[in-house]
Amino acid sequence: MALGPASATSPKLLLFVVTDDWYFVSHRLSLARGAVHAGYRVVVATRVHAHGEAIRAVGCELVPLGWQRGTSRLGADGVALWALVRLYRRLQPELVHHIALKPIVLGSLAAAVNRVPAVVNSISGMGYLFTGRERRARILRPLMRLGLRVALGRRRTAVIVQNEADRDLLVHARLASPERIVLIRGVGVDLNEFTPRRAPGSPCTVLMGGRMVWHKGVFEFVEAAKRLRGDGLDARFVLVGDSDQESLAAVPRRDLEAWNQSKILEWWGHRDNMQEVLCQSHVVCLPSHGGEGVPKILLEAAASGLPIVTTDVPGCRDVVRDGWNGFVVPPRDAGAVAEALRELIANPQLRDLMGARARELAVAEFSQERAVEATLRVYDDLRGQAESRVPDDA
Repeated sequence: MALGPASATSPKLLLFVVTDDWYFVSHRLSLARGAVHAGYRVVVATRVHAHGEAIRAVGCELVPLGWQRGTSRLGADGVALWALVRLYRRLQPELVHHIALKPIVLGSLAAAVNRVPAVVNSISGMGYLFTGRERRARILRPLMRLGLRVALGRRRTAVIVQNEADRDLLVHARLASPERIVLIRGVGVDLNEFTPRRAPGSPCTVLMGGRMVWHKGVFEFVEAAKRLRGDGLDARFVLVGDSDQESLAAVPRRDLEAWNQSKILEWWGHRDNMQEVLCQSHVVCLPSHGGEGVPKILLEAAASGLPIVTTDVPGCRDVVRDGWNGFVVPPRDAGAVAEALRELIANPQLRDLMGARARELAVAEFSQERAVEATLRVYDDLRGQAESRVPDDA
């Protein structure tokens, strides 16, 4: 049966717009559950692969979208925009929450056309288009800036960012005014699901988890593994995650398979059971080039009591205090990654100490409940503004 619009007597309708169902389940399902418990009627519009039932199971309604993530084709974007315009017109939501850059730009245009009373735009890192050095990223960057300036400029719009650097970038580039920006440091981590459990004794297992795209630092991780294995260190190096073929910076599967076959490292592909994967690891490494929000893998590693090696880029350095619960090294520096990993591989006592500190930090600052409560407060504030101001303006 087709979904209908909100009515005066029904719960307030909250519409999430996100690219993929797997991402929503991984990063925002706890927020959707919290919104349902807070009394919202929650609808999720996304591309549906294999996680539709998980979304429905927490009390949400589901609208499949046919758009493509990562594409820059104007025709495909036009089709996606028209689909959102029709969806917003049909549902008439009181509040829309757009997640990530493409839903923010296209969804905000659809919200303006339909005079949606309140909009939340979540920027989970500025992404490849803002940090990539490749020619295509440089060409598309001005278009994305223009789209964001339009999207983030509406009244009764809140912009959620995950780190101070992204907030400063939006303000200095005049993409959003400071009073509309809310800092919520990451999506949080389930501290009951991700808990410290001692991994098997040896060899030391170093894990890099996430989408297999170059700007996550895959090259640096592989080069560090080559150096350390070449020096005869007794350690395993593991990549967990699949090649993201819709990304402009995807690591080809043939490269992943070649590294796995060469025994330089192990490629485990995509895994849904990250808590079990982390239980088999001693160190987590994410040598990102930038564009991150607050990486979920780092929150999960910290909650699991693991030391971390990462780079001095926004979001990553929010989770790791250099020399305290891990090491922070310069981006794009495979040698620095190797030396930081060398120190942790050789010193189990240091790993235990830094891992315990990482867990303390996760408990103090990065619980899932904290992130959900902060976001629900943003919803309440925006709804209050919408109810107190009748005229709308795009």
